[in-house]
Amino acid sequence: MLRDTIKAAQVSAMKAGDKQRLAAVRLILAKLKDKDIELRTASQVPEDDTLVVDVLQKMAKQRRESITMFEQGGRDELAAVEQAELAVIEAFMPAQMSEDDTKAAIAAIIAETGAEGMKDMGKVVGALKTKHGAQLDMGKASGLVKAALS
Repeated sequence: MLRDTIKAAQVSAMKAGDKQRLAAVRLILAKLKDKDIELRTASQVPEDDTLVVDVLQKMAKQRRESITMFEQGGRDELAAVEQAELAVIEAFMPAQMSEDDTKAAIAAIIAETGAEGMKDMGKVVGALKTKHGAQLDMGKASGLVKAALS
């Protein structure tokens, strides 16, 4: 399980004395604990690996946005810290689909659903997220869906 891998990484970072990696792994574990607490009252709890991947994707997206903002603001030292955290987060994420594979998956879903135009974009994006959610950056994927449907 992915959660066990992250906990093992925490132990190995402690033993190695890698403070940056340890801090990033602790951030991940804290977010996972927050999500677990949030889901205590939920009627449906997703599979654990799905939950972990979802949290990792959100954290990675936040780091990318922060890096962009810091670089635009001329704060390269803060961007470097965020970049280091992003590298640790991405190390735990499953391999992402290439752009060509993503386009092929979009074409297959468009054919399956019979989508014809922009009014069907929600249906296509929903099906894409259901089938390939863990392997896609949905921000980029929705742009590709939009291009395919227009």
